[in-house]
Amino acid sequence: MDAGHGWNAGAFQHHDRELGKHGRVVVQARLLFFVRPQRYTYEFMEKSEAFTLSFFAERYKPQLNFCGSRSGRETDKVDECGFTVRAAENGSVFFDEARLVLECRKLYFQDLDPANFVDDSLMKNYPQQDFHRMYIGEITRALIEA
Repeated sequence: MDAGHGWNAGAFQHHDRELGKHGRVVVQARLLFFVRPQRYTYEFMEKSEAFTLSFFAERYKPQLNFCGSRSGRETDKVDECGFTVRAAENGSVFFDEARLVLECRKLYFQDLDPANFVDDSLMKNYPQQDFHRMYIGEITRALIEA
């Protein structure tokens, strides 16, 4: 986007580093994202190969609390919060009010397996056995508020 929209665009690229006879390290921008299967977001994540993550300034805390307490299936949270939706280059959308937007490409997903919990106390977070799905995404573009 251009500066008229208050955004600067930046791209992440991978970097190779030689380690002599020990091999090569490739550093790429990746992130982990977790969603429970009953969330409306889960449906979008399953249908799309691309997604965005938006990070907001503190002044948007009331709107974010509202979004976290309502389902998008029953409420138009974007309209209720007064957010402005914009099209992302990766085919998904983002909110113009965000300070930072990460455009991502889905690389991998896997459901959490309780058999692999090292700390059994984690089970208290899953009384309904609704284990999160983990997604690994590649950050393909970052938008930073100007």
